[in-house]
Amino acid sequence: MITLDLILPDTRYSIHIGHGLLEQVDLLLPHLPIPKVAIVSNETVAPLYLARLRQALEARGVQCLSVTLPDGESHKNWQTLNLIFDALLSGNAERKTTLLALGGGVIGDMTGFAAACYQRGAPFIQIPTTLLAQVDSSVGGKTAINHPLGKNMIGAFYQPKAVIADMDLLATLPDRELSAGLAEVIKYGLLGDAGFLAWLEANMAKLRARDSAALQYAVKRSCEMKAAIVAEDEKENGVRALLNLGHTFGHAIEASLGYGAWLHGEAVAAGMVLAAAASAELGWLSQDAVDRVRRLIEAAGLPTRSPRMPLEQWLAQMAHDKKVEAGTIRFVLLRELGQAVIQPGLETSLLERILLANS
Repeated sequence: MITLDLILPDTRYSIHIGHGLLEQVDLLLPHLPIPKVAIVSNETVAPLYLARLRQALEARGVQCLSVTLPDGESHKNWQTLNLIFDALLSGNAERKTTLLALGGGVIGDMTGFAAACYQRGAPFIQIPTTLLAQVDSSVGGKTAINHPLGKNMIGAFYQPKAVIADMDLLATLPDRELSAGLAEVIKYGLLGDAGFLAWLEANMAKLRARDSAALQYAVKRSCEMKAAIVAEDEKENGVRALLNLGHTFGHAIEASLGYGAWLHGEAVAAGMVLAAAASAELGWLSQDAVDRVRRLIEAAGLPTRSPRMPLEQWLAQMAHDKKVEAGTIRFVLLRELGQAVIQPGLETSLLERILLANS
């Protein structure tokens, strides 16, 4: 097991990465103020892992409530969030009842948001079951639900007490979901580590074949990078915005097509191609560098072309991006491979060119 620590001004917590961690309840017990938890999962993950986690906890005297939510990004909304509150209230959950998020990014985001709201703040722990959640959404305390007009627009910064990334849980992950997670892994190489980017190019086949050592290294390096960025900028007032490489375009795709039509990682992958193309238009990247980004994303089994949408639709969706300041859309672009920057505004003509060329 590898343990990383995320240290913030007001708190710190550990990210545990390894095999066979789901039932190692000694990783959880120190973080339970009282011996009572509420396990939040979904209809896909719960039949696979909920009973194992519950039995391990109950064997140590921990009382367990559970709630199983419908699966999918389309359910990341107020109505589904209220199912968590219904379960907590009907189960007499106290403020010190710890919520356990057992699932992917949707479950992690909604459980964290529910914890932030329930009795004005209950503890929660992330137990991510997808690659995307293990490398990105479970770390850093961003919690939210979607709104029809924008993704993750309603939420809170609320840090977990721990993150337990059990690599064994990836064995049941569908190939499409694995590829979606690889988009976020690629993002880390592009935004801040050219050496890691080269490692990904050399090892992408191993990652897609679920090579244990390769996957664990990818999760470790991604979490190291995210932890360092979050420690520097917890509330996304500066450098943390770089973690949104590809997301301004990607969120527009998700909201336009309907949440769940494309997986989040698929939309981000296409968004990273657009970000690279925009960077080339500004003279920062060569065409060879853009092609290198495209080849790596293709090798991960991800889309490199965006859906064809009217320019006005793109602009309307991107206007809801959380990086907008004073009405100006700020884009995360690449000065070079391995170095991301914030670019305030892009000419409409430039956006039109790259969207037409890459959709």
